[in-house]
Amino acid sequence: MQPKIISGGFALENELSVRRTPIAYLNMRDPHVLKYYYKFKVLSLIEKEDISGSSPPDVFVGRYGYPNVYVGPLVPPVSGDTSELGLPETWAGKSIPEIVEARSMLVRGMQKEKVQNVDNSRIGSMLQELAIADRFANVDMRLARKPNLMVKFDDNSQPFGPSAPMKMMRLGNTKANKQMEKAYFDTSLLARDGMVELYSKGLEVSRIQKLLAAGGLGVKKSRKFVPTRWSITAVDDTLSKHNLEPVKESGPLEDVRVFSSVALDNRWLVLMFPGPWSYELVEAWYPNTTWNMDSKEIYIFSSSEFFNGRKEYAEIGGCYYAARLAISEYLGKIGRQASAVVLRETHPGYIMPVGVWNVREHVRETLRNEPVKFDTMRQAIDYIGTKMVIPIGTWMRNSTVLRHLLNQRKLT
Repeated sequence: MQPKIISGGFALENELSVRRTPIAYLNMRDPHVLKYYYKFKVLSLIEKEDISGSSPPDVFVGRYGYPNVYVGPLVPPVSGDTSELGLPETWAGKSIPEIVEARSMLVRGMQKEKVQNVDNSRIGSMLQELAIADRFANVDMRLARKPNLMVKFDDNSQPFGPSAPMKMMRLGNTKANKQMEKAYFDTSLLARDGMVELYSKGLEVSRIQKLLAAGGLGVKKSRKFVPTRWSITAVDDTLSKHNLEPVKESGPLEDVRVFSSVALDNRWLVLMFPGPWSYELVEAWYPNTTWNMDSKEIYIFSSSEFFNGRKEYAEIGGCYYAARLAISEYLGKIGRQASAVVLRETHPGYIMPVGVWNVREHVRETLRNEPVKFDTMRQAIDYIGTKMVIPIGTWMRNSTVLRHLLNQRKLT
């Protein structure tokens, strides 16, 4: 009997009598233990090379070897409503073990393709049909071997489970999302315009990213597979620039605002103050976190832009564009222009990367909170010192935008 997903959550109901190690006896704060536990769990559901299950829907396009890359679906060996597994917009509030447990169930089937062959291959057509599906879709895969033990974690894309070369893929009946289907069949529509159109109609950012990765957007002759990592940043970058066009013509914010929240042992703080558009993301990584495993010092990274934007890719990576999208959405909603600085303090409880969605969705969540408003920057700066562990002086020394503010006018 097929295992089933319990609809509406991450809990998995297994009817195959899987032997499990009681989770209470494991140190789930150790990333190596966590990875091993979920590798064992998903592989115990896979008895042979044939896998059948309900894709959220989700696809993955690799980047190594570009322009010859591995493409394929992400399919759990379970049936039912798996939609939430593919929608990071619904994951705020989940713990890292919950996220890893859910996403490690997704088995990646891999077939090597030239990125230009997106419209000339059977796999390309099926992945595009999967990407525009309105709900979870049944997929059968025959793998060349049982999946390997690796569970993929990346600070850009969402984690997923074991992978193996794919010999065959069969897609069950799907019902297309009408808006995505329209953009997909409009082969004279520029990719940028397609992203904006879908976004303006309420499509989740993650779904637009998958459609771009599957080669389902853009002018016909220019369509190609886009590595998932690149498609995520491309959509965040494109949509935030679109949002900022009217923002840069709006009147300035009338007060100083500070938003804050805590999630996944990350402290998030957003400072907004009157002035022309400028933006910065400053991240502080404590020892024993993803980007600071071997040092005993706190590492601080930042990227910034002023009114005319950036020309080079942000030093801090895809997180920069994910946070900028959230900021641009807020400013567009209130119809004001402002300077914005996002501070992220990453503590050791953030034991492994779970993807750029973490930044986008948690900055969005932070901005849904009621801000604390101030008349002066001095008051706001003093308040920030009470919300973050790292002293405010350290943040200011590592912030291009705040140093620029200091050089323009005195905080006193």
